[in-house]
Amino acid sequence: MSIPFAVLEGRRAQVKTAGPGPLALECAKPSLAGSVSQRACAFCGSRVVLYPIADAVHLVHGPIGCAAYTWDIRGALSSGPGLHRMSFSTDLREKDVVFGGEKKLYSALSALIEEHGPKAAFVYSTCVAGIIGDDVEAVCRRVSAERGIPALAVRAEGFMGTKKDGYRAACDALLALVAEEGSAPPYRGDPAVADSPCSINILGEFNLAGEAWIIRKYYEEMGVRVNAVLTGDGRVDEIRAASRARLNVVQCSGSMSYLARAMEERYGIPRRQVSYFGLDDAAEALYAVADFFSEEPAIARRAAALVEREAVAAETELASIRRELEGKRAAVYVGGAFKARSLVKALRLIGVRTVLVGSQTGNKDDYEGLASICDPGTYIVDDSNPAELSRIVRETGAEIFIGGVKERPIAYKLGLGFCDHNHERKIPLAGFEGMVNFAREVRASALSPVWRLIRE
Repeated sequence: MSIPFAVLEGRRAQVKTAGPGPLALECAKPSLAGSVSQRACAFCGSRVVLYPIADAVHLVHGPIGCAAYTWDIRGALSSGPGLHRMSFSTDLREKDVVFGGEKKLYSALSALIEEHGPKAAFVYSTCVAGIIGDDVEAVCRRVSAERGIPALAVRAEGFMGTKKDGYRAACDALLALVAEEGSAPPYRGDPAVADSPCSINILGEFNLAGEAWIIRKYYEEMGVRVNAVLTGDGRVDEIRAASRARLNVVQCSGSMSYLARAMEERYGIPRRQVSYFGLDDAAEALYAVADFFSEEPAIARRAAALVEREAVAAETELASIRRELEGKRAAVYVGGAFKARSLVKALRLIGVRTVLVGSQTGNKDDYEGLASICDPGTYIVDDSNPAELSRIVRETGAEIFIGGVKERPIAYKLGLGFCDHNHERKIPLAGFEGMVNFAREVRASALSPVWRLIRE
């Protein structure tokens, strides 16, 4: 199917439509210069992964503007410490560019550890620090030796690549922390499963609006111990003991697949890729863990009972919402293609047809899987931009846009309802109760009369 609107020549292979045959969508490539990509920089990717660790100091070695990108802008909640909500910066200036910023970094990092007593410190190297050649690793090694805590350099200079490269830099830092293999800390979850031999780590769950707590509750009800969540409501000591788990459950594959593969190679911990968005995927995530621990049949029985109870409780309200939304059309553009796949299925459950779907960081397998569940003619895009997204929304007649903070202005300018499915949201959308919250938000946004007034 030919594309009936203008697309930049260098991006034509990244805009396709679902249909019979292979999708043949180009992806996993640098953004086209001048296209105004929605992707963020490597530093953004690293802080997405690491900042939810609540008992660590997070220090940005760069100009103050980079630190503004970190302070309390995510909905990642903590049940205890709040260090992750604070933004610390070395505030590099012209003098530091000329003479170097290592002394400033050493002074700032030492002072922060002295004042806050964190369990670890992460130091993010930004563009300016990389250009002037500050040896961030050497400073971290010195401070770590002097202060007796892990001080980890995160090589996240924005020019090194995209958000996905920042994910890998963060995973390298986490792997270094796991390699220290600390003793198991006291269990923070349900005491009934504290001694369970069936233990998991949850990777790529950042506790937005408390979602990690919902997911942990499901697994603990099944009789499974959650050793560590990487990194939502995370604790340094739990991450250091993560190699003790028997299974890694990977929620955000784009950000944590590298870490999961590395832990499988180094510690022999198998991995399962899951999603907690939508009724079907949430149920499959629980069943996947129950199947892994097949030597404990009681876990599978509890999982089945939990799914039946929660799905029945959700279905009554979802049926009502489905009647109101039947036939509506949605555009979806998010960070990862695996999440997009769950959203397509969740929207179909409430009667909404997806006419546009895409992501910033998807790979070939992600998009082929996405195409297999989309209706024929659905636009599938990789690394899109505002102008392109706007054209497709107009072409398809989408009535609601689901995305992140960068897509919100696009939706509002076009007179569309908008549903935030990114880091800033305050409402949990994972699990069975999260599906109900999602349906409510889609209904409220899509059916609001304000959009009719704007379009008129």
